[in-house]
Amino acid sequence: MTAVAVALGGALGALTRWWVSESLQGGAPDLRFPWGTFTVNLLGALLLGLLYGVLQHVEVSAGARAFMTVGVLGAFTTFSTFSFEAVAMAHGGALARAALYLGTSVLTGVLLAWLGFQAGQSIAAP
Repeated sequence: MTAVAVALGGALGALTRWWVSESLQGGAPDLRFPWGTFTVNLLGALLLGLLYGVLQHVEVSAGARAFMTVGVLGAFTTFSTFSFEAVAMAHGGALARAALYLGTSVLTGVLLAWLGFQAGQSIAAP
């Protein structure tokens, strides 16, 4: 059952990622600065931190946890696309932009995950 939960969550997360990217980039990759990937990865980091903060205080089944974390948020975020976009920017000669994309994505993502975790713990703490 956990595998089914992950698969269903993955479908939901992937469709949501596609919708956000389509909304921000109009369907075409924008290697000047990939706002779609940047947005889903940062939002995913924040939401995963928030979810784990809440889950420190709330019991849910293993299937529900897997659905939300590995399924929905795992498929919503995308490390492979992030990596490729950075390589493509660098390959196209935009080394500074690629470095900016890498640095802001990682640092902001970690910060948002931490803030989300803190907020989740505050929300769910007894």
